[in-house]
Amino acid sequence: MSDDGGSGYLTALNSRLRFGKFVSVGAVGAACDTAVLVLLVEVVGLLEEVAVLIGIETAILIMFLINDNWTFAEEGRRDRRSWAGRLARSHAVRSGGSITQFLVFVFIYRLLFVPLTVFGIDGWLLVAKGSGIALGMLVNYVFESLFTWQVHRDS
Repeated sequence: MSDDGGSGYLTALNSRLRFGKFVSVGAVGAACDTAVLVLLVEVVGLLEEVAVLIGIETAILIMFLINDNWTFAEEGRRDRRSWAGRLARSHAVRSGGSITQFLVFVFIYRLLFVPLTVFGIDGWLLVAKGSGIALGMLVNYVFESLFTWQVHRDS
């Protein structure tokens, strides 16, 4: 790490291309998570809570593989041990983003509630969920970049 007051970290995080890839991968993860959930509940008949956990894990693994081979392909060593370390760190980081998403949702939905109905749907529910997802994604991007792939080491 350089003695620049942390600007090396900010420079490493300020990659529009990498951030765009990360968001794209998140959309793929959300689609996979949802597909696994629907398949396990509707076709297999699995309990919803179990299906949700399996869907989340599936999405985390798929997003990790895509991020490791596309978004952050230039970062980190390619040996098995380094890969396993990134996978473990990614899981830890993603749990932080999931917790962030949940807490933001609860805060906005329960404490800042505004009655909002859109086409007969609780629009504030969507605002709170979207806000949670957005902040959770930013947390994931920062921590994945700095801890999982350690992009600042090349800056």
